[in-house]
Amino acid sequence: MQLGPLVSVIIPTYNRAEVLCRTIDNALAQTYTHTEIIVVDDGSTDETLSTLHRYNDRIRVIAQSNAGPAAARNRGIEAARGDLIAFQDSDDLWLPKKLERQVALLDRAGDAVVCCLCNAVFRYLGQAEFTSFKRSWLFPRLSQGIWTNAAEVLATRFVLFCQAVVIRRRILERMGGFDETLKYNEDYEFPLRLALEGSWAIIEEPLTIWQQGAQGSWSDKALHEYILLKKCEVQTRMKILEKLGQTDEHRRVRTLLLRELARNRRELWRAGLADTNIHRPMLLGYLP
Repeated sequence: MQLGPLVSVIIPTYNRAEVLCRTIDNALAQTYTHTEIIVVDDGSTDETLSTLHRYNDRIRVIAQSNAGPAAARNRGIEAARGDLIAFQDSDDLWLPKKLERQVALLDRAGDAVVCCLCNAVFRYLGQAEFTSFKRSWLFPRLSQGIWTNAAEVLATRFVLFCQAVVIRRRILERMGGFDETLKYNEDYEFPLRLALEGSWAIIEEPLTIWQQGAQGSWSDKALHEYILLKKCEVQTRMKILEKLGQTDEHRRVRTLLLRELARNRRELWRAGLADTNIHRPMLLGYLP
């Protein structure tokens, strides 16, 4: 039986020992079996490393000092052997045929297509489920196909990416990895930059399950550092605009990014003003 391309599954983790095994077991249970599982422990202080020992040679483990998810994913990319790269977070899940479906579609689509993105289900505690495509106002007319204007769409909105994508390794080598200068928003900057590399394959069916992280998770931290999050959004769009330059090739993308950058700056200004107002009564109390 002829094997398909090797898929390297990169799972960055930080202090998620209580849920990590479920995610690893889920990745190992994929119907597409020509995979390698790479877990990058980003300086965990809990039982993560000892928990990973039970898998022996079924997974590869890389330990590094805490540097954030972008650095952890990049470390995994450097170690990967596969022609295709997939990412998964340490508390999310895939449907069994997720990789099988994506590898097959990439094979049919041809080398000009840089990646394959599937839909995902969002599961928040105490809320009704919804999909990432619906949340991002993506309504494909076909159950699967080729997405030719991904950069224009991503210029104005976020689509769940890391847990839902499979990327050709050669494209990663050409464009570089995740931006480690961004504490937040690296999972928006990277797909937007990837969209400039070519068309995407897309699957409308949800094959990924995103689950609300516990208090202290990375997404939870971002919500509690709102001003820094907004600064990262401004930084992201400024960097992409600089990359685009003044050529006509991506004129529409540049126009949309400029509009969104202006909005981000307004949001950052209002957030800074609100933060000042929170502390103003205390400061006024010390005035003579």
